[in-house]
Amino acid sequence: QVQLVESGGGLVEAGGSLRLSCRVSGNIFGIRAMGWYRQTPGQQRDLVAAITSGGSINYADSVKGRFTISRGNPRNTLYLQMDSLKPEDTAVYYCNAEVGSSGTGYSAYWGQGTQVTVSS
Repeated sequence: QVQLVESGGGLVEAGGSLRLSCRVSGNIFGIRAMGWYRQTPGQQRDLVAAITSGGSINYADSVKGRFTISRGNPRNTLYLQMDSLKPEDTAVYYCNAEVGSSGTGYSAYWGQGTQVTVSS
């Protein structure tokens, strides 16, 4: 079973920083793309940042210049460096990955989410 586990969320003051991490585990043979999404109650889950296996990166306009997405080494890890945090960044942040596994081929998987709260 493919599993994504996020960590690094917490409570920070406006202007502060957090670094989110995501680890993918399971019987996998490849990861095509990974991304971070966020969701607040009553709203849809929106893209924050995404990165392909080839290194192409896409950021939401609201986080450009403040957040940085990267993949680690080993390549089953994903990071989101969040700087200059604002109260409107408060949300549950979810890791997403397009993972190829021995049982099902490529499919999108979600982590359980990690809460980020930015106080003013």
